[in-house]
Amino acid sequence: MQNKNQTGFDEALERFVKILKDNDLKYTFQREVILRAIVASDSHFIPEELKLKLSKEYGCPHIGTATIYRTLSLLEEAGIVTSVSFGANGKKYEYGLKAHHDHMICDRCGKMIEFIDEEIENRQKEIAALHGFKIVNHAMQLRGICKECLQEQR
Repeated sequence: MQNKNQTGFDEALERFVKILKDNDLKYTFQREVILRAIVASDSHFIPEELKLKLSKEYGCPHIGTATIYRTLSLLEEAGIVTSVSFGANGKKYEYGLKAHHDHMICDRCGKMIEFIDEEIENRQKEIAALHGFKIVNHAMQLRGICKECLQEQR
């Protein structure tokens, strides 16, 4: 029996190989290691954090930042990773083939809190149906100030 991460990796790898083939790009060891690190990740990350992880945990300090950025772009196109934009501060990425969830984002420290609320999900479906709209995908982000930053303010 395969573990959850291996099953997730197999699905992600299948999608990734297809997107590489569709773009006439080669499947490389570096791209595979990047994919493995992302599938194993349980948090949001910036490319520089991924580079550090690849070096420390996967023994791959030679994978360049440009390779990471290009691979993240391909993975995002394939729906394997998703990103949240922080405007001029760039993007944070996460593994995109996990269960749907929404985010609360602290505008002070950048902390991201994931949450699932069935009532909100059902309400979105009702609103879409009311307007004759078929939801294909969505991402909800609530922006504000986290509990820790609010406490520092006092």
